[in-house]
Amino acid sequence: MNLTCESKNFDDYLLELNEVDYSNPIIRAKSNELFNPLQTEIEKVKIAYEFVRDEISHTWDAQSKQVTCNASEVLTFKEGICYAKSNLLVIPLFSNRISLFIKIPSGL
Repeated sequence: MNLTCESKNFDDYLLELNEVDYSNPIIRAKSNELFNPLQTEIEKVKIAYEFVRDEISHTWDAQSKQVTCNASEVLTFKEGICYAKSNLLVIPLFSNRISLFIKIPSGL
């Protein structure tokens, strides 16, 4: 399978979307709380992953009727389905310009 990026410009993949609302003050505050400039990219990815995994409930597991989608809602209500939780996970990584793109070996 050959995967092709739609753009060669990395910044195109960091554009703010309704679901990925990284300019929201609650998101900025959480990013500042979680990360510092001395951390490596790997450390930041681990911290972001563990925060979302451990601090944000899955809506189904919590048997909640709350529906969240964008990252700031997920952070505010501390819950979301997998898709919503992933919107929150990418926020701190975007704000630290950590590349989530990996090179897929040919032949896969």
